Amino acid sequence: MSDGSPPARARADGPRTTGRSAVVVGGGLAGITAALALADAGVRVTLLEGRPRLGGLAFSFQRGELTVDNGQHVYLRCCTAYRWFLDRIEGTALAPLQDRLDVPVVDVAKPEGRRLGRLRRDPLPVPLHLGRSLAAYPHLSLAERAAVGRAALALKGLDLADPALDTQDFGSWLAAHGQSARAVEALWDLVGVATLNAVAGDASLGLAAMVFKTGLLSDPGAADIGWAHVPLGELHDRLARKALDSAGVRTEVRTRVTSVSINENGSWNVQVPGETLSADAVVLAVPQRETHELLPPGALDAPERLLEIGTAPILNIHVVYDRQVLARPFFAAVGTPVQWVFDRTHASGLSGGGPEEPPYKGGGGRRPGQYLALSQSAAQDEIDTPVADLRERYLPELERLIPGTRTAVVEDFFVTRERTATFAPTPGVGRLRPGARTKAPGLYLAGAWTATGWPATMESAVRSGVSAADAALSALGRPRPRHLFEFEEAA
Repeated sequence: MSDGSPPARARADGPRTTGRSAVVVGGGLAGITAALALADAGVRVTLLEGRPRLGGLAFSFQRGELTVDNGQHVYLRCCTAYRWFLDRIEGTALAPLQDRLDVPVVDVAKPEGRRLGRLRRDPLPVPLHLGRSLAAYPHLSLAERAAVGRAALALKGLDLADPALDTQDFGSWLAAHGQSARAVEALWDLVGVATLNAVAGDASLGLAAMVFKTGLLSDPGAADIGWAHVPLGELHDRLARKALDSAGVRTEVRTRVTSVSINENGSWNVQVPGETLSADAVVLAVPQRETHELLPPGALDAPERLLEIGTAPILNIHVVYDRQVLARPFFAAVGTPVQWVFDRTHASGLSGGGPEEPPYKGGGGRRPGQYLALSQSAAQDEIDTPVADLRERYLPELERLIPGTRTAVVEDFFVTRERTATFAPTPGVGRLRPGARTKAPGLYLAGAWTATGWPATMESAVRSGVSAADAALSALGRPRPRHLFEFEEAA
């Protein structure tokens, strides 16, 4: 069952532990965070993951010479918990932030030479930091730009603590505040679909308001974008495993939990094939349906609500060209099915591409070429579309968007599909999301789908792991590690 790492009790380099123990079920970002936080407080921790690697749905795999991320993941400067996580695993330098928000937006319907607009900030206080960019944004009319400004001020005035916001949909609110269909497509959904994994009409006003208020209307630099310049597996598997090992966590992969039960003395049994683990606390950091299956009776008042939390898919399209076709690291698009396009050439280990960054040292690529990844959120209509049909649809769209592709040879075209990539941020979902504590003493929940106040992002996952660990430590009588306060203070 072991992955080769010695168990925590046999390690000499980990922190000194108390007699307290915990089992964390699930090795995604939520589970890794909970395990690190518990171990940092001196708890003896075992982390169990059913897959052969850590990282959950933010992972990498090999395809020939390429190291491929299953999907493009980004974070913002306001994602203080995920930034803490990167720092904790010593990965901050590998996933840098922009110096200043700058998003190229291409409108394919306009003549070449007039297609490019930009969403970028100036070094001014909120909301003036986006004023010049919005005033010059070419994809909206002057009247639409003015209406966007008024809607943004109305959005800034919403109280995120008002539960009524979760009962409304964002699209209706935008329409009531003078937003045209074009403004929704070229601005609100441009940001919202990528962060919420839903179009405005399908998204909770509460979650949408949280995204826009926190990301665009809280601090001038809040929306600066960061992304991994190495494969996600380098961060969320290799470096995370190294941090767990150093903290004294016993990490077991390819290990699926079959049951969780409480003993008469208040301790917990966690059953895996061939072994029963005993612990003072258990954190379930797995998706909502798997959590529902493992919950003991009485742990939640209405466990069936977990099954009412819907899911939403993300489709990623990967194209490898025989030459460089794109000079910028990424762009967003309107007037086309294409949403966001990222240059993954160097991060994947394929040599060639633009001068933005040095080649990823872990890759083995040696030939010129460029690898682009298209991130398609809210992909319900295409998640099961055959690869051949997607190729027929998206390659011509890329030729419309990127002139250099018209003379390039497509050397590879493949697709990754996450049918349950996120929870669906529909109106009313807030009442379904449980907190970290359950009614069963010693049992805690984590996952981006729990009640973090955030949509299903890496930030939400890390925050949930901290909340679960914090609740467990309180019950175990262990002091909370001081560094866990850092991201809250930063926020």
